Amino acid sequence: MSEKELVVTAEYSDEEPTAKFDRDELVRGWHEYEQRTPKCKPQLRFSARTDMGQVRENNEDKFDFYEAEDPAIYAARGSLYAVGDGIGGAQAGQIASEMMMKALIAGYYDSVAADVTGALLEAVSRANDRIYHLAQMIPERNGMGTTLTGLVLIEDRAVVIQVGDSRAYLIRDGAIRQVSYDHSWVEENVRAGLMTQQEAECSPYRNVITRSVGAAAEVMPDFFEESIQPGDTWVLCSDGLTGYVADDELLQVAGSYAPSEATRQFIELANARGGRDNITVFVISVRDVVSQ
Repeated sequence: MSEKELVVTAEYSDEEPTAKFDRDELVRGWHEYEQRTPKCKPQLRFSARTDMGQVRENNEDKFDFYEAEDPAIYAARGSLYAVGDGIGGAQAGQIASEMMMKALIAGYYDSVAADVTGALLEAVSRANDRIYHLAQMIPERNGMGTTLTGLVLIEDRAVVIQVGDSRAYLIRDGAIRQVSYDHSWVEENVRAGLMTQQEAECSPYRNVITRSVGAAAEVMPDFFEESIQPGDTWVLCSDGLTGYVADDELLQVAGSYAPSEATRQFIELANARGGRDNITVFVISVRDVVSQ
């Protein structure tokens, strides 16, 4: 492993501390929790890694997570995992992705919204406001923004929030499915029937995204919901991985190895095939769903 990889690669498992936030500060917006025990809770193993790749001089990708342990907090908000890929010059992309992650986690658990999607929308809107207004104040950061692919696992439900072209995949029963939709020029043309998938992969505009957090005054995320089943594996990743690793290879690796080894192999694969972008990946394995 090179010195560069040692510096920028990070890995977490469910045996390690999951957050540095003080609970009372993090959820300061909640005056009273409904004191109930969640009806069930998924038992997870996960790993996350990020790498600069072989060409870039800094890493504009970011991942973060928060696992709620208090039963009342978990019943209301579950656990959150997210990946962001920053855009903008003069290190503005790195600043945007870091700002977004901090605001997302704090805003989501701080929200008094009644449901998960409402709390996520409130949190990402707050993050968007902060990044957008910072860009207006500093000309060098004009247009700064970041993608967001977030996953909330709460009781027996999985909720995905999507902005941009990072991706969320679900592996179930030996098959892989992209749950999120790319907010990119080529993918929107493919869905409209104006371009084939093969044409999209060869297009010089394949990296042009149509939505991001912070680049405009308002943000419009997509939401997707799935059930949670024992044996599920979720893969969240930036396009630095999917630009080099095909869906069937994601299935083969994430479906065959523990999360720690799968994330290691994904980083190695993308780097071996060029690594011209930052690479970030979460692999989250649902070992069981336990009734409480």
